[in-house]
Amino acid sequence: MRIPPRLCAPTVKVLLSLIFLSNPAIALAHAGHGDEFKENSTTQTTGITVDDEVAKSLGIKVETVKQQLLKFGIQTTGQIEPLPNRQVKVTTPIKGTIVNLLVEPGTLVRAGQPIAILSSPELADLRVSALEKKADASGNVLTSESNLRLAQQNLERQKLLVEADIRQAQTELNLDKERYERDKELLEKGAIARRQLQESEAKFVSAKAFLAKAESRLPLLEAQAQLERAEADVQVSVTKVDLSTAAYSARLNQLEASANSNGTITIAAPIDGVVSDREATIGSSVEEAGKPLMTIINDDRVLASANIYEKDISKIRIGQSVQVKITGQLSTTVFQGKVTVIGTTVEGQSRIVPVKAEIGNIKGQLKAGMFTNIEILTDSVPTPILAIPAASVVEANGKQLVFVQNGKSYQPVDVTLGRTSGDLVEVTSGLFEGDRIVTQRANQLHAQSLRGDNKPKDDRSEAVKPEVSAPNNWWLVLLAGGVGGGAMVAIAFWLGRRSGTKMVILREPSREKSNTSDRL
Repeated sequence: MRIPPRLCAPTVKVLLSLIFLSNPAIALAHAGHGDEFKENSTTQTTGITVDDEVAKSLGIKVETVKQQLLKFGIQTTGQIEPLPNRQVKVTTPIKGTIVNLLVEPGTLVRAGQPIAILSSPELADLRVSALEKKADASGNVLTSESNLRLAQQNLERQKLLVEADIRQAQTELNLDKERYERDKELLEKGAIARRQLQESEAKFVSAKAFLAKAESRLPLLEAQAQLERAEADVQVSVTKVDLSTAAYSARLNQLEASANSNGTITIAAPIDGVVSDREATIGSSVEEAGKPLMTIINDDRVLASANIYEKDISKIRIGQSVQVKITGQLSTTVFQGKVTVIGTTVEGQSRIVPVKAEIGNIKGQLKAGMFTNIEILTDSVPTPILAIPAASVVEANGKQLVFVQNGKSYQPVDVTLGRTSGDLVEVTSGLFEGDRIVTQRANQLHAQSLRGDNKPKDDRSEAVKPEVSAPNNWWLVLLAGGVGGGAMVAIAFWLGRRSGTKMVILREPSREKSNTSDRL
């Protein structure tokens, strides 16, 4: 049987179509995704068809796979510690009695905010003594101020008297001078005796001396000196008032407390933070200073402490970026920080070096004592690599799966993962750049594909139907297989004729004939 050449190409196409119909998985496989549609020996994972509205209500998030520049580092475990300067244990500054506690554990406080009230016999005695000294000093201030006013009044009076004395002395001097000059002329004319001239001269000299004394203003200077002494007395009295409470104030400053009008003292918060615990009770007596009242922690920033092996310590540098995740929690929050301390010695047989990093504590999620996963970023890849969010990977039967979007369908695909950097993980095989994968709620899609029912496990969603990966019409499969088998026989026969070979059908010999052969 010979097939005309013009019918060869159509015949081959028909035969290939029949073969693909008999095995639809060949036609549906994503080129290069590998064996993502092969069934597991124990559990069959199928694709899921989800409407756009349902996907939105379920919170399904799809992102495009792309190449990225990632940073890789040393991964280890560690523990959260409070920063030394951000944790303060508030203690009683002096012996006494706790009158009141103004904050509860968990209360957010600010620096300077009152947190406790304390009474103390020592401070009470100091306060009484200070009040007595202040009262005496205040009395002296009043006396000094009174003397000052008198001195001011005396000064004003002396000014008036001195001015009057100067005018009078000047007037008398002028008269005595005229008399002396007149008598001098009369003596020259012989009208008077020399004795009278001498008397006029003596009065004239006395008037000049009296004027000089008046102009010296001695009473005024004395009044001014008296005023200055009064002012000095006032200043001394005021200083004594201030010093009367100096010992009490100095003691309060030393205790970092403020005094109240009822004789008690108020203790204030030394830093901003949260009251982590309260160890004292109201009414309890304090026999000595230093009894703990409460602890205040400011956890805006914390320390992440880790141990690095000796072989890796050369890669660590101060200031390198650090990423921290909470161990054993589903939260995907990554806390960022910097290396601040690198130990200087290697510890014993473990050959480890302590390293500490200061971490920003988002919303206070990191608590002292928590165990964490720490990654110190020491290297960055020089070229972009294919990476996806770690949250998009589903663990199933020892394999890693991601769901690839194809229209409204989400198909599970096996992937091989590499290194991890923060929330991203390297993909070495199974995905291609540009694939759109589910990065949120992938686990729910996987669970739905295992159940195979039509109702998702979410009250907000509508029916999510599993996609049928292969037809269930067995008769169609048999028919396609039969047609394909017949076609294969026809092709073999045609090729035999073309090559000149002959097909010989051997049959079992019958009772009548011992050997029969048919040549075709």
